[in-house]
Amino acid sequence: METITLTDSNLLSLLQLASPALPVGAYSYSEGLETLIENGIIHDQISLKHWLSAELRYGAIRLEAAVMLRAYQSSREGDLKTLLYWNRWLSAIRETEELRASSWQMGRSLIQLLSSLQPQIQSISEAVGIPCNYAIAFGIAVAYWDINIKAALLGYLHTWATHMMTAGVKLIPLGQTAGQELLLKLQPFLNIAAAEVLTLEDDELSCCSWGLSLFSMAHETQYTRLFRS
Repeated sequence: METITLTDSNLLSLLQLASPALPVGAYSYSEGLETLIENGIIHDQISLKHWLSAELRYGAIRLEAAVMLRAYQSSREGDLKTLLYWNRWLSAIRETEELRASSWQMGRSLIQLLSSLQPQIQSISEAVGIPCNYAIAFGIAVAYWDINIKAALLGYLHTWATHMMTAGVKLIPLGQTAGQELLLKLQPFLNIAAAEVLTLEDDELSCCSWGLSLFSMAHETQYTRLFRS
């Protein structure tokens, strides 16, 4: 297994960036889980694990992570043109209004926060403009704080899994212990996804996310909702 090297400062920066306490509003999105649970497709820890592991292997979260990697690379190289390209590319592949809106809202919140914490990146944020996708803002932060990219990918994917687990705990509902057990069971899938994303070429960026798209669209008209997606 590859050894990941982080300085104390890098580790603390990654923990702050990947923290559920980061004020970007991720807790308000379920990415279609609310509709899946409403329809009885996801109803316990096993079915939630099956859905999340499939998303990590084939779904849109892999694309997000791959674009985060490219945002990191472009930021490190000072290639603002390519950074803008990937921001537009990620916006264009969003298949539903809710998924696009969540990425834009979280991205705007994160880039504004970063600009306040580190005014030096303001020129980068201005070059990207609005809307800024969350994966793009995350990649900019990873580059600026010089965080090991493999660790950053794991942090990005784990943050996603944590928010999805939290939504499942609230909606199914599951107990907190069951939620933590689920996160442990997802670790192999997180490791595999991060390793695969590192090797993907640009023309290999694809996903199979029709299930997510259908339930995300259905959520837009769901009668009762706790989450915004």
